[in-house]
Amino acid sequence: MYLMKDITREGNPVLRNQTKPVKFPLSDEDRELGEKMMKYLEVSQDPELCKKYHLRAGVGLAAPQVGQSKSMAAVLTPPEGEDQKSPFKAIMINPVIISNSVQRGALTEGEGCLSVDRDVPGFVPRADRITVKYQDLEGKEHKIRLKHYPAIIAQHEIDHLHGMLFYDHINKNDPFSKTEDEVFFD
Repeated sequence: MYLMKDITREGNPVLRNQTKPVKFPLSDEDRELGEKMMKYLEVSQDPELCKKYHLRAGVGLAAPQVGQSKSMAAVLTPPEGEDQKSPFKAIMINPVIISNSVQRGALTEGEGCLSVDRDVPGFVPRADRITVKYQDLEGKEHKIRLKHYPAIIAQHEIDHLHGMLFYDHINKNDPFSKTEDEVFFD
């Protein structure tokens, strides 16, 4: 399992590089990478284990964040809404956003990142709905539609695979500017 000491921090060039596609069948090393990233998310979302291992809670982790320039990310969002729908849980290999909504969305408190040890205030506008195509650990292709919070998290992680950090999207002149058609989530 990864610990905070294993998380690549802001300033490391691997966070700004375009990742390389992952080849199938997966090597043992690549399979372990995906499994360890997901394990970090699972453990970090358990309050007792998070405290025990001194982790920062996370909902997504991309391979560059553990020093690997590979097109792979893990996402584990908590259940959302009043009906507590199932969380979105996936190890996404070679993910590509194939379509997105015109409507924008953002988190009301802005975004954070395990690789960024400072608060960067401002709204991070993203597509409210996306369709993502990716492969799982077995190489099976998936095409899924995500909306609201899971869509924002997936876009954040996919950005890491292209050398982008969340604050690259913040309006430098007016960090809290928003348009009427943006949707905000807590």
